[in-house]
Amino acid sequence: QLELVESGGGSVQSGGSLRLACESSGTIDKIYSMGWFRQGPGKEREGIAAVDRNGITSYAKSVEGRFTISQDKVKKSLYLQMNTLKPGDTAMYYCAATAWSMNADEALVAMGRDNWNQFGFWGQGTQVTVAP
Repeated sequence: QLELVESGGGSVQSGGSLRLACESSGTIDKIYSMGWFRQGPGKEREGIAAVDRNGITSYAKSVEGRFTISQDKVKKSLYLQMNTLKPGDTAMYYCAATAWSMNADEALVAMGRDNWNQFGFWGQGTQVTVAP
Protein backbone atom coordinates (compact mmCIF):
# COMPACT_ATOMS: atom_id res chain seq x y z
CA GLN A 1 0.00 0.00 0.00
CA LEU A 2 0.99 3.60 -0.44
CA GLU A 3 -0.11 6.68 1.45
CA LEU A 4 0.11 10.10 -0.15
CA VAL A 5 -0.37 13.33 1.78
CA GLU A 6 -0.59 16.66 0.00
CA SER A 7 0.12 20.11 1.40
CA GLY A 8 0.72 23.64 0.21
CA GLY A 9 -2.64 24.63 -1.16
CA GLY A 10 -4.26 27.95 -0.38
CA SER A 11 -5.76 31.11 -1.81
CA VAL A 12 -3.81 33.46 -4.06
CA GLN A 13 -4.45 36.31 -6.42
CA SER A 14 -4.28 35.80 -10.16
CA GLY A 15 -0.66 35.82 -11.24
CA GLY A 16 0.54 34.45 -7.93
CA SER A 17 2.44 31.28 -7.14
CA LEU A 18 2.06 28.25 -4.92
CA ARG A 19 4.16 25.16 -4.30
CA LEU A 20 2.42 21.92 -3.55
CA ALA A 21 4.15 19.06 -1.79
CA CYS A 22 3.30 15.40 -1.53
CA GLU A 23 4.81 13.10 1.06
CA SER A 24 4.65 9.37 0.35
CA SER A 25 4.97 6.44 2.67
CA GLY A 26 4.20 2.77 2.44
CA THR A 27 5.42 -0.63 1.48
CA ILE A 28 5.50 -0.27 -2.28
CA ASP A 29 9.06 0.13 -3.53
CA LYS A 30 8.58 0.19 -7.28
CA ILE A 31 6.75 3.36 -8.12
CA TYR A 32 6.92 3.87 -11.86
CA SER A 33 5.34 7.28 -12.14
CA MET A 34 3.97 9.99 -9.90
CA GLY A 35 2.06 13.09 -10.71
CA TRP A 36 -0.72 15.51 -10.00
CA PHE A 37 -4.29 15.69 -11.18
CA ARG A 38 -6.96 18.22 -10.35
CA GLN A 39 -10.69 18.60 -10.39
CA GLY A 40 -12.25 22.02 -10.44
CA PRO A 41 -15.88 22.92 -9.69
CA GLY A 42 -18.06 21.61 -12.47
CA LYS A 43 -15.05 20.34 -14.39
CA GLU A 44 -13.77 16.90 -15.28
CA ARG A 45 -10.71 15.42 -13.66
CA GLU A 46 -7.53 16.52 -15.42
CA GLY A 47 -4.08 15.01 -15.21
CA ILE A 48 -1.76 18.01 -15.21
CA ALA A 49 1.79 16.84 -14.52
CA ALA A 50 3.64 13.55 -14.24
CA VAL A 51 7.19 12.31 -13.81
CA ASP A 52 8.38 8.75 -14.37
CA ARG A 53 11.17 6.83 -12.71
CA ASN A 54 13.62 7.99 -15.37
CA GLY A 55 12.88 11.60 -14.54
CA ILE A 56 10.97 12.24 -17.73
CA THR A 57 8.13 14.73 -17.26
CA SER A 58 4.86 15.33 -19.01
CA TYR A 59 2.44 18.24 -18.70
CA ALA A 60 -1.06 19.08 -19.76
CA LYS A 61 -1.26 21.89 -22.29
CA SER A 62 -3.26 23.93 -19.81
CA VAL A 63 -0.32 24.22 -17.40
CA GLU A 64 2.75 23.71 -19.59
CA GLY A 65 5.21 26.54 -19.11
CA ARG A 66 3.63 27.64 -15.82
CA PHE A 67 3.84 24.54 -13.63
CA THR A 68 6.92 22.45 -12.84
CA ILE A 69 6.89 18.99 -11.32
CA SER A 70 9.88 17.72 -9.36
CA GLN A 71 10.68 14.92 -6.96
CA ASP A 72 13.05 14.08 -4.16
CA LYS A 73 13.54 10.33 -4.28
CA VAL A 74 15.44 10.28 -1.00
CA LYS A 75 12.59 11.97 0.84
CA LYS A 76 10.01 10.15 -1.30
CA SER A 77 8.41 13.51 -1.96
CA LEU A 78 6.81 15.09 -4.99
CA TYR A 79 6.39 18.79 -5.65
CA LEU A 80 4.44 21.02 -8.00
CA GLN A 81 5.61 24.60 -8.45
CA MET A 82 2.73 26.61 -9.84
CA ASN A 83 3.43 30.05 -11.27
CA THR A 84 1.28 32.62 -13.04
CA LEU A 85 -1.82 31.12 -11.54
CA LYS A 86 -5.17 31.88 -13.15
CA PRO A 87 -8.73 31.67 -11.80
CA GLY A 88 -9.20 28.65 -14.08
CA ASP A 89 -6.58 26.81 -11.99
CA THR A 90 -8.95 26.80 -9.02
CA ALA A 91 -9.42 23.15 -8.10
CA MET A 92 -8.70 20.41 -5.65
CA TYR A 93 -5.23 19.10 -6.43
CA TYR A 94 -4.34 15.47 -5.85
CA CYS A 95 -1.01 13.70 -5.74
CA ALA A 96 -1.00 10.35 -7.51
CA ALA A 97 1.35 7.41 -7.93
CA THR A 98 1.32 4.12 -9.75
CA ALA A 99 3.20 0.86 -9.46
CA TRP A 100 2.07 -0.08 -12.99
CA SER A 101 4.68 0.26 -15.69
CA MET A 102 3.69 3.63 -17.12
CA ASN A 103 5.85 6.36 -18.51
CA ALA A 104 5.06 9.99 -17.75
CA ASP A 105 2.85 10.51 -20.80
CA GLU A 106 0.82 7.39 -20.05
CA ALA A 107 0.47 8.30 -16.38
CA LEU A 108 -0.66 11.81 -17.26
CA VAL A 109 -3.50 10.45 -19.37
CA ALA A 110 -4.42 7.70 -16.91
CA MET A 111 -4.63 10.06 -13.94
CA GLY A 112 -7.28 12.05 -15.76
CA ARG A 113 -9.59 9.07 -16.04
CA ASP A 114 -12.22 7.99 -13.56
CA ASN A 115 -10.79 4.45 -13.39
CA TRP A 116 -7.45 5.62 -11.95
CA ASN A 117 -8.21 3.60 -8.83
CA GLN A 118 -7.51 0.45 -10.87
CA PHE A 119 -3.98 1.62 -11.56
CA GLY A 120 -2.76 3.78 -8.74
CA PHE A 121 -3.05 5.68 -5.53
CA TRP A 122 -3.93 9.24 -4.65
CA GLY A 123 -4.12 11.44 -1.58
CA GLN A 124 -6.86 13.45 0.09
CA GLY A 125 -6.12 16.51 -1.98
CA THR A 126 -5.29 20.13 -1.26
CA GLN A 127 -7.46 23.04 -2.35
CA VAL A 128 -6.08 25.78 -4.56
CA THR A 129 -8.18 28.89 -5.07
CA VAL A 130 -7.13 31.66 -7.41
CA ALA A 131 -8.97 34.95 -7.12
CA PRO A 132 -9.30 37.28 -10.15
